[in-house]
Amino acid sequence: ISINGLNDADQKLLLNDLKSLDLENLFLLNGDKIINLMDSNTLIENYIIFKEYPSTLNIKIKKTNFLAKINLDNQEYLIGSNGKLTKSNDANVYLPYIFGKPEVDEFLKFKKIIDDSKISLNKIKLFYYFKSKRWDIELKNNILIKLSKENTKKSLVDAFLFLKQNNIEKNMIIDARISNQIIIND
Repeated sequence: ISINGLNDADQKLLLNDLKSLDLENLFLLNGDKIINLMDSNTLIENYIIFKEYPSTLNIKIKKTNFLAKINLDNQEYLIGSNGKLTKSNDANVYLPYIFGKPEVDEFLKFKKIIDDSKISLNKIKLFYYFKSKRWDIELKNNILIKLSKENTKKSLVDAFLFLKQNNIEKNMIIDARISNQIIIND
């Protein structure tokens, strides 16, 4: 079995899982079991499996990109671009932190809105999610942006334009929840 795309430690874990499937003979290989195993791995975004007869299984993996951290039931997880949660073992992973308890797909929808705006994910320090399904973001320069629930994308674009036009650098609250208005607080 040859695996490309994971670091050594993750590759060893996946190899152990694959070996438990009894892969003695490529001709008798149960593809569904391998697919289920690969799909259940939270580190894998996508993969390609090649059988190289007579005896080699080649697996090329694209590892998921981690987007944010979240605490669920007193355990810290990383949210991957594949929509899966991975237990965080590394306190030195610098990703934006999510306060609140959004569903992963709810966060991925919001992430898409951010991607479509002019604000880069690497400038965001914190996400705040409210039960009303409204989001706020805090930038690394301590600017808090309060976003509209109904027009999230427009309020994000308006806030970004306001920040850019007024050359605001830090420690401010930008309230963009009301359509076509920006309210600022020091």
